[in-house]
Parts: sequence; C-alpha cells; structure tokens
Amino acid sequence: MSRVEIMDTTLRDGEQTSGVSFAPQEKLSLARLLLTDMKVDRIEVASARVSEGERQAVGRIMEWALRTGGETMLRRVEVLGFVDGGVSLKWIAECGGRVVNLLTKGSEKHCRYQLRKTLDEHVEDIRREVQRAETMGIGVNVYLEDWSNGMRHSADYVYAMIDALRDLPIRRFMLPDTLGIFEPWECFAACRAMVERYPDLWFDFHAHNDYDLAVANTLAAVRAGIGGVHTTVNGLGERAGNAPLSSVIAALHDHLHVEIGVDEARTNHVSTVVESYSGIRIPANKPVIGENVFTQCAGIHADGDNKNNLYFNDLLPERFGRTRQYALGKSSGKANIRKNLEMLGIELDEESMIRVTQYIVELGDRKEIVTAEDLPYIVSDLLGTAGDGMTDAVRILNYSLSVAQGLRPVATVKIEIHGQTYQQTSAGDGQYDAFVSAVEAIYKEQLGREFPTLLDYSVSIPPGGRTDAFVQTLITWESGGARFKTRGLDADQTVAAIKATVKMLNKIENNINIAKS
Repeated sequence: MSRVEIMDTTLRDGEQTSGVSFAPQEKLSLARLLLTDMKVDRIEVASARVSEGERQAVGRIMEWALRTGGETMLRRVEVLGFVDGGVSLKWIAECGGRVVNLLTKGSEKHCRYQLRKTLDEHVEDIRREVQRAETMGIGVNVYLEDWSNGMRHSADYVYAMIDALRDLPIRRFMLPDTLGIFEPWECFAACRAMVERYPDLWFDFHAHNDYDLAVANTLAAVRAGIGGVHTTVNGLGERAGNAPLSSVIAALHDHLHVEIGVDEARTNHVSTVVESYSGIRIPANKPVIGENVFTQCAGIHADGDNKNNLYFNDLLPERFGRTRQYALGKSSGKANIRKNLEMLGIELDEESMIRVTQYIVELGDRKEIVTAEDLPYIVSDLLGTAGDGMTDAVRILNYSLSVAQGLRPVATVKIEIHGQTYQQTSAGDGQYDAFVSAVEAIYKEQLGREFPTLLDYSVSIPPGGRTDAFVQTLITWESGGARFKTRGLDADQTVAAIKATVKMLNKIENNINIAKS
C-alpha cells in the first residue's frame, strides 16, 4: 500500500481501559487534537447507547466537526453500533453522526454461542441494519468481531459472511484481532488471504496487545495489503491495550515507507494530554513517547554522538516534538556530563571535569538520580562556583513543621532571598503544603511577586521496604509560561520535597538576575 489510513479509537476502545472515563469536554478536546493537530484520517468516538453523558459528548463532537469541516469532517467521526433493529442507528442519528461501525460476529463460535444464530440468520439481520442505515444517510463500516479466531478455526464461515455482504454499501470491512492472539506471520497470512480473495474490498486491521505484538501485527497487516489500521494514543484499551498510535506511525514510516497523513511532530503533545485526561501514566521506557527513550545513559554513546552521531537511528526525537538528552549517573562518563554542561552553557577545564564526573559516579553508586538541573549546584558545591552565574540566591535558614490530630498542619519558615531574611507562618492540608503556603505568602505578600505553579508531584521509593530508604521527589513547575522539573532526595519525603522546592526557587531567582543584567 502506498497510502495507509489511520483510524484512532482512543475515545471508544481506549476508554475501555480499566478506570478510564473521559468527560464530554475532554472527549471534544481530544477529538480536535486528533483530527486537526495530529491529522489522523478518522476517529472512533463512542459506543452507541452507553449513557446520557456519552450522548452529550458525541453530540458536541459532531456539532464541532460539522461547524469546522462540514460533511467531510463529519464523516471522519465514527461511532460503534450494534445489530439491534435500528436502535443504535437512531441514537447515532440523534447525535448528528454520519458513520456507524457495525459490530458483527467474525467467528462461527461467537455467532453460534453468543447470538445463538446461524450464519444465514446473522447475515439477514446485518442486511436489514445496513439498509436502515442507508435510508438514514448513515455510512456503514463493519467490524468482524473475533475475526482472528474466525480465520484460525472457521475460515469458511468468514468467507461465507463476506460473500453474503460484499454487495451491500459497506465502505470498510474491519478485521479485529479481538483477543490479541496473532503473531506477525499468522497475521500476515490471514490478512493476505482476505486481500487476495477480495481485491475490490477495503479492509482495516484492528490489533490488541495481549502478547505485546500489536505493533508488529499492524505492520504485518499493512505489508499484506491492508488499507487501514486502528490505534489508540498511548496504547490505551482493554486488557493489555491496543496498538499505540506513536509506535505505529513511526514503524510504518521508517520500516514500510508508506504514506500516512499524520503529523508526527504533535505526537508528544497529544500523548501528554491523553496521559493527563486518562490518569494512566506513560511508562518511562515506552517507545517514542516515554520520558527515557531519547536519553543516552552510557558515556560511550555520548562520545559516539560527538563523533559523527554514531549512536543515532532514524527515530530522531525532533520528529516527535522531543529533544535528545544525556543521563547522568555512574555509567555516564565525561562525555555525557560534558553534553549536559554544553546545553547549560557551562565550560569546565579538564581537572574540574574529572572532579564533577567522580562525584556524579559516586551519586550513581548510591542510586541517587542526577539531572541536568542539578549540575549547576554540583559544580557550585565542588568548585566553589556555579559555573554559569548560578548562586545560592535562596537559602532556607530554618523551618518548623508541626502536625496534631484534629488540627491543620502548620509551618514556620525563615528564608534568605538575595541576602534579605523573611519569615512566615502558614497552615496547610499537609506539612509540605503548609511549607509551600508559607513561602508563597513571602513571595506574594512581602515581595509582591507571583509564585510558580506546581503542576505535578510524584514520589519514588526504592523497593525493599527499608524505612530509611531514600525518597526521591520530582516536582513539575510552571513559571512565566515555561515548565521545568526539580528533584529532591532525602530519607524524609517532606524534606525531599522541600529540597526540590529550594532548587526551584534558586532557578527562578537566578533567571531573574540574568534577565535584569
């Protein structure tokens, strides 16, 4: 295939992830991102008849699509419907929909034991449903549910079903590996059999990831001649999920060299939004979108990148709205550290580089994580200078945290900012919240300045159950439209968070000084 369609079903199949439910406004927001930002060909936004909230969400999406792109855009929005005597079709029509993805049985076992019908009876029901849709102006695609098992155990049933339906106005026959049973070779053979037997029909392939083979099976389907594939953002979906949009578009582009209309550069942004709306965290090592996937750890890799990009592949981070990073730890070596220092505009002589490298290796041996943001402080600690004008503009002189049953926690903070001492007492919903409230009061009431917004707060505790284990706190902040992260490490979670906050304050204060100069 020279051109492959991408149909994303994050808002329907992806929402079947355990614990995931998108609000109507979130569904509308994601529909807009997928169709206009990422430019996927089609989206599937809901199952008919699920709930009143679902009806409202679908109605809002349809109104937006019609207003934005007329009938053309509207027909890129699809809803799963059922062979139910027109009930689903009426629901879709009332929401303003123009396309139904009709769920039918793609295996003899499903038809016989779930519907308790013969193939002929099922086909007759489907025929009536398609005819109803045509009179209502609703286009029809057909899902052959459990098709992979159908091809494995009852291929004659599958072929007989397609033979009976091929004369109907069905735009696409969609072939799901519903239980994720395929491996790529079997998937290729099954898809190839369909394409060769019915060269005049359009087929989509819908993968599930039970064996972690959804992306491989999707590529096998396209190589076999399938015209469209289904994905979800971040691989959301039932059980182990579906084929991740990010991985599918990267693999199709780089390995099969097919044309797709998706804008890769928006991948990271859309993935982050879905992560926020769904509450399902993206694993750090998830291809293309994981936090660590464009991070080189080994010093030899950074050295090779300095020597004609020896450790680059086609997955350049800039394609997906990302940047390459170089991790700092016991295996990083001078090359990684030098790369990070260069990005910060810090130059060190060879002797200083050796000292900094040795210190970071020691931290790595203690399983402490070092980030680029930590480097100016490490340099300042070791060499008596921050290396880039960074100073300890903010110092915590003292603080007291108190907690008592039935009373709100209280913090008293004494802090030095550019040599001036300030003190404040505040209550909060927790000890750290009370601490932040006190510092925020100093900034707003005594300095007359805005305080950065805390966007995300996560805590990592090493396995093993030791009560004295280091707690790593990672906090994401926003200030002046820029986002950045700071980390704190301590055996006490609150102290770790306070350390991360002090790093944030110094970063803000030094940036202000730089701006003033």
